[in-house]
Amino acid sequence: MPSNRIGRINEEIQRELSQQIRRLKDPRVSQVGMVSVTHVDTTSDLRYAKIYISVLDKAQEKDVLKGLKSASGFLRRELGQALRLRYTPELQFAGDDSIQYGAHILEMLRNPDVVKPANPANEDICLEDEP
Repeated sequence: MPSNRIGRINEEIQRELSQQIRRLKDPRVSQVGMVSVTHVDTTSDLRYAKIYISVLDKAQEKDVLKGLKSASGFLRRELGQALRLRYTPELQFAGDDSIQYGAHILEMLRNPDVVKPANPANEDICLEDEP
């Protein structure tokens, strides 16, 4: 019977880091606006965790990642106290543009020049957003 232990640990790390990032006092992180943890990937031996971060303002993403990298020791210690695992994973932060990519795909799907109807008889049907 396969267990989903790594998946549960990933969710707990994501939840705990989201709370900890809001409490950071580093101006590179705290003054940005919205910083969210979108995904966590932990190795099977729990030694490393890759944390994917999404920032509302993409121009400040590099500064946020530098701030999180400098605070990774503090975040790791807080994570270890909260989760009580045998090994607290080393945190590696990476930018995540999946939300921006999804918005781009949605925009392309709504553009009638890019996406043609599968059935030519449906060409005259108006979508909700169109007049």
